[in-house]
Amino acid sequence: MSAPVALVLVSHSTYLARGVAELAAQMAPDVVIRTAAGGPDGGLGTSFDTVQAAITAALDTVGATVPDDGGSPRARGGVVVLADLGSSVLTVETVLELDESLAGSVVLARGPFVEGAVAAAVTAHGGATLDEVVASALDAAHSFSPAGTPGGAGGPAWAGGAGGEADAGGERPASDTVTGRVTVRNPLGLHARPAALVSRKVAELGAKVRVDGVDASSVLQLMALGAIEGRELTVEAEGLGAAEAVRVVVGMIEGGFGEI
Repeated sequence: MSAPVALVLVSHSTYLARGVAELAAQMAPDVVIRTAAGGPDGGLGTSFDTVQAAITAALDTVGATVPDDGGSPRARGGVVVLADLGSSVLTVETVLELDESLAGSVVLARGPFVEGAVAAAVTAHGGATLDEVVASALDAAHSFSPAGTPGGAGGPAWAGGAGGEADAGGERPASDTVTGRVTVRNPLGLHARPAALVSRKVAELGAKVRVDGVDASSVLQLMALGAIEGRELTVEAEGLGAAEAVRVVVGMIEGGFGEI
C-alpha cells in the first residue's frame, strides 16, 4: 500500500529528475514519486502539460480530494511538488493557479531539489501528513550540515533530567534521557540506505531520538554525521518508550544493516 502523500519532481532535465527519483525511491519504496521534466520538444525546459499530468496522476494514486465542506485534506494526504530552478517553479505555480481542483491537495515545497526530495520521501514513507512532508522538504535546506553536539549548534538541548544508560528495567519518566552507545560495524556506516532505515524506524517510535546530537528522524542529519566503520555513536532518547527506542536504534546500528 502506498503512502498517503506522493511526490512530483519537476526539472529542466529528464536525467536529473529520474536520478533524484531513483535515489528517493531507494530510501522510501512505498512512496509514489512522479517526474515531470523536459520541454515540449524533449529538450531542456519545462512543460505546463507535462507538469499538470504528473500532478494529476500522483494525486490519483493517493486519492486526496477537496472535501465537500470546503475543508482542507492536508491533514490526511496529497501531493508535494519540488522544482529545480526558477522557471520550473513558475510552471508549477501556473498549474496550481489555473487548476482550482488541485487547491488544498497539492503543495509546492520550496526546498532544495535533491535533499528536499530525499527528506520528503522518507517522511512520507512513515505515513506523515501533507503538511509534515512539506515541512521536511523545507527543513532539508539546513539539515545536511556538519553535526554538532547535544545542546550545541547541531540541535536543541535535551529538555529533561540527568541521563541514564538504557537497561532492562521499566520505563523511565518522560523527563529523563536514556543513553546508549554503539560502534558502527558496517564499512560505509550511516550512508543513505542505513540512514533511511534508522530515520524511518525512529518515526514509528514515540520517543525523541538523537544520534551523536542530531535528530535521528532526519535522514539528512544522520548522513551528515559521516559515521563509518569503527566510530562510536551515542544514542539518546527521551519521552515515552525512550529505553526501547535506544535499544532498537543501537541494535540496528550494531547489526550492520545487512552489510557485514
